[in-house]
Amino acid sequence: MTLLVSSTQGSADAPAADRGVGPLLRAWRERRRVSQLELALRADSSARHISFVETGRSRPGEELLLRLAEHLDVPVRERNTLLVAAGYAPRYRETPLDDPAMDALRSGMERLIQGYEPYPALVVDATYNVLAANRGITMLMDGLPESLLAPPLNAMRLTLHPEGLAPRILNLPEWRGHLLAQMERQIALHRSAPLRALYDEVCAYPVAETAPGAEPAEPVPYFALPMLIEHEGRTLSFISSISTFNTPMDVTVAELAIETLLPADPATVKYLHSLMG
Repeated sequence: MTLLVSSTQGSADAPAADRGVGPLLRAWRERRRVSQLELALRADSSARHISFVETGRSRPGEELLLRLAEHLDVPVRERNTLLVAAGYAPRYRETPLDDPAMDALRSGMERLIQGYEPYPALVVDATYNVLAANRGITMLMDGLPESLLAPPLNAMRLTLHPEGLAPRILNLPEWRGHLLAQMERQIALHRSAPLRALYDEVCAYPVAETAPGAEPAEPVPYFALPMLIEHEGRTLSFISSISTFNTPMDVTVAELAIETLLPADPATVKYLHSLMG
């Protein structure tokens, strides 16, 4: 059974569109460490024109602005901000996930994560709010306090909160470091105030030392950093994989991610199949 809720994605903390397109474009170019000449060559323009746009002496055409945004890897939400700042209408819709127009997408994601059972899988938005989850995820959340399970569920909060999964994660320092580094990369890309606030919150959670003897007696040669988690006296191991949509034309779709937890050893595979067989 899946849990599906409306997406409540927050806007980025970039300056308002009334700041003007030039400063916004320059900020993205500097963030990506691309020179005006390099950007001009990529976008079939000139360094002089890029300079004029950034200083407000020239208004970029809509298609050029979109090409510049593409070559700077500007997130879809922020491309709309650039367009509005330049006096154009937003190009990309932001359709609520519970809108009838999203029926095919919702049902497709639900079938995907249900088909992944008995292994855990979930769908999250740009700030890690859980939009859908399969029975493998709900199994891992057994016994968590109601305060953490109240909507909107947040995957980072559930994982790293001292009353959440954190005490059960046997390699918490390593897994926590991986998750925080992942969030740092996303903050650098998206400039999201809600994501930054979430990062500051979970980063401040106290971290208990790993209990002696919690690690497996014999090291296992994992092919990627696993999450080692205790469940009913057993150590389960998972490798995380995250998928996003190619070339999204909607802000909501651009900010969706499907995370699947692949069992990293035969014992975990056997145990999960025994639970849901």
